[in-house]
Amino acid sequence: MTTLDATRPAESAKQARSVYIAGPVYDWVFFLLPPIVSVLVGALVSGTWIATDRFWLAGKRVTWSTLLLGIVVNAHLVAVFVRSHLNPDVFSRHKIRFVVVPIAAFAAMMTSMWAVVIATVLVTFWDVYHSALQTFGLGRIYERNQGNDPTTLRRLDLGLNLLLYAGPIVSGATMLAHFQKFELFEDVGALFLTEIPTAMSAHQRPIAWAVIVGGGLFLVYYVVTYVRLARRGHVVSFPKVFLLATTGLCSIWAWGWNPFGQAFLIMNLFHAVQYFGLVWWSERRVLVQRLRLQQFRHGAPLAAAVFACVTLAYGAVAEITSDGSRALWSLVQTVALMHFFYDGFVWSVRKRQI
Repeated sequence: MTTLDATRPAESAKQARSVYIAGPVYDWVFFLLPPIVSVLVGALVSGTWIATDRFWLAGKRVTWSTLLLGIVVNAHLVAVFVRSHLNPDVFSRHKIRFVVVPIAAFAAMMTSMWAVVIATVLVTFWDVYHSALQTFGLGRIYERNQGNDPTTLRRLDLGLNLLLYAGPIVSGATMLAHFQKFELFEDVGALFLTEIPTAMSAHQRPIAWAVIVGGGLFLVYYVVTYVRLARRGHVVSFPKVFLLATTGLCSIWAWGWNPFGQAFLIMNLFHAVQYFGLVWWSERRVLVQRLRLQQFRHGAPLAAAVFACVTLAYGAVAEITSDGSRALWSLVQTVALMHFFYDGFVWSVRKRQI
C-alpha cells in the first residue's frame, strides 16, 4: 500500500456519496489548495528578511524561513504516532512494528556510525517517495469517491506521481542538494559512495533529457488512457485532476527551477499541511477520547490545540537541538524513518479491519 491508498471506508453514508474526503471546505483548505498557497508563500518570503537574515541558534546559522520550515517538517513527522500508537485498533495489530522496530533503529544508530549515515541518506530519498505517494493516495480516494473502480488507473497514477516528484529532482536545480547527502559516507570510509554526487552532476544533462522525453511519452499515454476510459463511462474526478495538475506543476517548477531559492520550503510546506489535515480528519475521535475531552462541549477544538502544540513543540526541539548530540540526531532520524514506514501500511491495516 501507499500512504493513503486504502482509507476509511467506514465513514458515514453521506461522506461516501461525496466526491470530497472530509468536505468541500476542509478539502480545499487542507488538500487541494496548499500546493498553490505554498508557491505564493515562497514568492512572498523570497528576498525578505525572513529568508535572508541569518542568526545563530544552537551553534548553527539559520534564517527564520528555514527554522520555521524545519519545525513544521519535524512536527508533521511525529504526527504519525497519533495514527500508529494512539489508535488502539491499529496498535494492537502490529505491536512489534510499533515498539520493537523504532527501538532497534535507534539502538543501531547509537552503536554504529554506518547506521547513522545510512539512515540519514535513506531519509532524504524515502521522503521523496513518501511525498509522491501521499498525493497518489489522495487522488485514489477522490477516484473512489467519484464512484469509479478504485483499482482503475492505479498503476498509472502511481507512475505519474513518482514521475512528477522524482523527475524534477534528478533532472533539475535541486538535484545536487539531494545527492550531496552521499558525501556523509566519507565518515565511514566508503569513499566510492561519496562520488555519487559528482557522477550525477556530470551526467545530469542526459538524465534530464531522458526524464523529459520519457516523461513526456508517459504523460501522452496517461492522457490517452484517461480519455478512452472517460468515453467508456469512467467519471472524471475534478478534485483529483486539480490536485495532480497543481501538484505536478508545483513540483516541476520548484524542484526543477528552484524559483526564489525556496524549493524546499514550497514542497515541504504543502506536504506537511496536507498531512496534518489528513491525520486530524482520520484520528480526531481517537484524540478526543485519548485526552478524555468527549464530555466537553468544545472537546474537538481542545484536542486539535493539544495536537498542534505537542507536535510543534517536538518540531522545535528536534530542529533546534538535533545537531547537538548523536542521541538526539538518532532520535530525530528514527522518528522520520518510522513516519515513512508506518504511513506505508497503516491504512491497509485499517482496510483489513473493516
